[in-house]
Amino acid sequence: MRRAAAQAGTTGVVNGTVVGNVYDKYNTKNPVERRLVGRFFSDFLGLAGGCRARAILEVGCGEGYVADRVKRTNPESRVVATDISSGMLGKARLDYPAVSFMEASVYELPFPDGSFDLVIASEVLEHLSEPEAALDEIGRVAGSHILVSVPREPLWSILNMARGKYISSLGNTPGHVQRWSAPGIVRLLSRRFEVVEARQPIPWSICLCRKK
Repeated sequence: MRRAAAQAGTTGVVNGTVVGNVYDKYNTKNPVERRLVGRFFSDFLGLAGGCRARAILEVGCGEGYVADRVKRTNPESRVVATDISSGMLGKARLDYPAVSFMEASVYELPFPDGSFDLVIASEVLEHLSEPEAALDEIGRVAGSHILVSVPREPLWSILNMARGKYISSLGNTPGHVQRWSAPGIVRLLSRRFEVVEARQPIPWSICLCRKK
């Protein structure tokens, strides 16, 4: 969802949701950024694997990179990924055939209640005009666990400005319409779920939650 326009280097709006990250950080050649992304995935995949989920859903999967990493570290699990960009999903299906990709909005997921042991929202909520409505729908289809990651503010914006990006918007990445500090995202998630563990690999916040 949030990375639908990433490879084209543009942002856009699909069904009222801002998509596009304009910067492909997962494939950066910058050694510092590669180290930061590596630490992110170490924490993120470690938390996902600890759930021992047999059925995993990623919402807002974009180009499918995260879903593929989850599948490769949980090869026995069924991994399904959804996004609202049909164009990005077409590419994802070609690149990552081990994952099942479907076109769907995070506000209206085409699955019965409690369909997945683990539901993942990786860098999705900051793109949504109604993040709490999305969390309600994520909680509906989750059987037990929810894993969320968001940019950690204001650190994310400060680091953007330090590398000379998005100066006119004070470092806010195009497409980000929500901003949370580390305590702020925990407060948001705690309204619906039990936050089991929170980690802060620079410059992200990652929260593993359990349904109450």
